[in-house]
Amino acid sequence: MSRLLLATLLALAAPFAVADVRELQWSDLIPADAPPPPPPVALHDMSQLADALAAEAGPAAAQQSPAEPVIKELDGVQVKLPGYIVPLDMSEDGRVTEFLLVPYFGACIHVPPPPSNQIVHATSELGVKVDELYQPFWIEGPLKVEHATSELADAGYRMEAQKIYLYELE
Repeated sequence: MSRLLLATLLALAAPFAVADVRELQWSDLIPADAPPPPPPVALHDMSQLADALAAEAGPAAAQQSPAEPVIKELDGVQVKLPGYIVPLDMSEDGRVTEFLLVPYFGACIHVPPPPSNQIVHATSELGVKVDELYQPFWIEGPLKVEHATSELADAGYRMEAQKIYLYELE
């Protein structure tokens, strides 16, 4: 009888023990009837290196699409999304604890930010060491369909990242 009780408890608890994580791509954050995002801007034309270096010292590029439509059905869904970290806040030990996750390297820093539905404003209690900004990461956690504003760009989504780890090609 105790085995049957244990088996029943395990069967009932299993869905709560491991939440299904939905792996998303950036296109999954754009409603089907929304305009497609503009292609990423080339980072720099190396033949114009002096101009590129001067631009780096200037103000951040303005976001062209700060209020794009989002997919409301993703609210509360446990997701996994790859992207690049744009640091907003760091802990005393140098871990990034607040950041924008963006689909391509250099977004929000070197080139105009992508549309708001292509940016996730994320926080992490533990944070993550980011040695190289060109290194992509996976972030996992419950996605919130909620507008967020930062000094660099507006985001259409938020996440309290429960896991952050390097993106590696398989």
